[in-house]
Amino acid sequence: MSMNSVVAAVTARLIERSKSSRDDYVNRMNKARSVGRVRSRLSCGNLAHAIAACSSSVKGQLAGDDVANVAIISAYNEMLSAHQPYESYPATIKKAAAEQGASAQFAGGVPAMCDGVTQGRDGMELSLFSRDVIAMATGVALSHDVFDGSLCLAVCDKIVPGMMIGSLAFGHLPTAFVPAGPMPSGLPNEEKARVRQLYAQGKVGREELLKAESESYHSAGTCTFYGTANSNQMLMEIMGLHLPGSSFVNPGTELREALTEEVTRQLLRNIDAEQRIMLADIVNEKTIVNGVVGLLATGGSTNHAIHLIAIAKAAGVQLTWQDMSDLSDAVPLLCRIYPNGMADVNHFQAAGGMGFLMRELRDAGYLHDDVFTTMGFGLDAYTKEPHLRDGAIKWHDVPANSLDEEVLRPASNPFASEGGLKLLKGNLGNSVIKISAVKPQHRLVKAPAIVFDHQDDLLQAFKEGRLEQDFIAVIRYQGPKSNGMPELHKLTPTLATLQDRGFKVALVTDGRMSGASGKVPSAIHLSPEALDGGPIGRVRDGDLLELDAENGSLRLLVDEAEFASRIQARPDLSGNEYGMGRELFHSLRACVNSAEDGATIFTME
Repeated sequence: MSMNSVVAAVTARLIERSKSSRDDYVNRMNKARSVGRVRSRLSCGNLAHAIAACSSSVKGQLAGDDVANVAIISAYNEMLSAHQPYESYPATIKKAAAEQGASAQFAGGVPAMCDGVTQGRDGMELSLFSRDVIAMATGVALSHDVFDGSLCLAVCDKIVPGMMIGSLAFGHLPTAFVPAGPMPSGLPNEEKARVRQLYAQGKVGREELLKAESESYHSAGTCTFYGTANSNQMLMEIMGLHLPGSSFVNPGTELREALTEEVTRQLLRNIDAEQRIMLADIVNEKTIVNGVVGLLATGGSTNHAIHLIAIAKAAGVQLTWQDMSDLSDAVPLLCRIYPNGMADVNHFQAAGGMGFLMRELRDAGYLHDDVFTTMGFGLDAYTKEPHLRDGAIKWHDVPANSLDEEVLRPASNPFASEGGLKLLKGNLGNSVIKISAVKPQHRLVKAPAIVFDHQDDLLQAFKEGRLEQDFIAVIRYQGPKSNGMPELHKLTPTLATLQDRGFKVALVTDGRMSGASGKVPSAIHLSPEALDGGPIGRVRDGDLLELDAENGSLRLLVDEAEFASRIQARPDLSGNEYGMGRELFHSLRACVNSAEDGATIFTME
């Protein structure tokens, strides 16, 4: 099957736009590429420090140049359900490496915070910046220069993008990402959403809400809805950085353990291959486009409209929101996973999972097949799924047909002919909207603005009955420079309640929504942000706004001269600067770039 013409055209212009920065990146990685073991470059003092705490047998191995040494970088902690399973992974990896005559060392840990815990709280203002801190922590772990390859243990929101950015600075190393898998299904997502709305309306109490939440998030593993964490897992697999079919295997199973052993063996094969497969070989313009296609075809997290820009830049690739929006116009929506449907990722996996999805997208011309992956060249391996037979991984073709077309469909019968993301342009700047979960009748909202400078002010207005009308909520000074760009997900039940009551409602903000943002149309990541002089800072209560998701526009319907004469609002933002560790991040807020440029502190042009 030939490539889809839009995918081919976007890829061609991305390659042309990125030529200078990509060439510079590849040249740097080729220069850093090692011929033979990296330890041969160390002095005796360097090497002695690197192996001082090892067993005598490992010391003997690493003292020479024959044995590969693998770095383990982990986001393990006990608080994050998705990362708790990683506690046992280093031992598994070390054992598997030893069986291959190689060595593995725990090189370093990275911070890992949970947006589900900090949602709506001050700690959320550290969340986005934690991605760049994780990138730097990854760099510190690898900076000892004693490793021939690396295994990255990461699942959730900022952690996978952060490890990707950090690892790409060491793109001369063979690298793979190791998933932990989703928790088993709990309370159905529809019921969870219903209880949340009832709580927002004051019809049930905290006890009922906590019961529903605890039945949803009930064990080790990734949350089962299709938010940023599971979008990360899809992304790593479709970009060839996971083993095929490994993203959504539940933790604590024999298959999960066997996959962790197998990814160790596969990384060692890549290290010892005559032509090593570097991370820089895998992540290029075509791989980035494949990642965007996967995001669109599955209705993935809007957070990747930021993260993918930053990841691409780290590899010298100049991806834009326009690229993503143009691809969205051509890529079909093949999945309905909550919040874009009622099924969770376990149902998606059972229906055919990533192998079915990737086969359909590739065979229909939406994925580039001429790419390197952890498994070698091409995507054939990613159209198969793993099974455990007599203690060993065996790969089989995925089902010819989806086992549930309410969850996963073939490219010939998509849920929609377009993907789930749109670029909105207009006189307030550029923003993005996730429309895959928004019903067609809600995609055009023309209503007066009600302006807030903090999400709690909107919630208070709702409690006081001041929002029983058609309106577009404008929440500003939520960008990366203002307060670290926190997610505003706790607004979702309130706005959804008003929409269910028959009001035309929408959200416009220079902040973020959760990767699980749902049925209310939300123009997010608005750039430039208010603190950068963005026009959103001059919007007033009662101004008429029009959000047209279908046609990709967000317009303020106010006289241009009168609007230009307005003075920018300047609320007191001093409360964003201290408490819950925010004072430690002042320098990051001062130097971060726009959401449209990846909301990153790194300059990688």
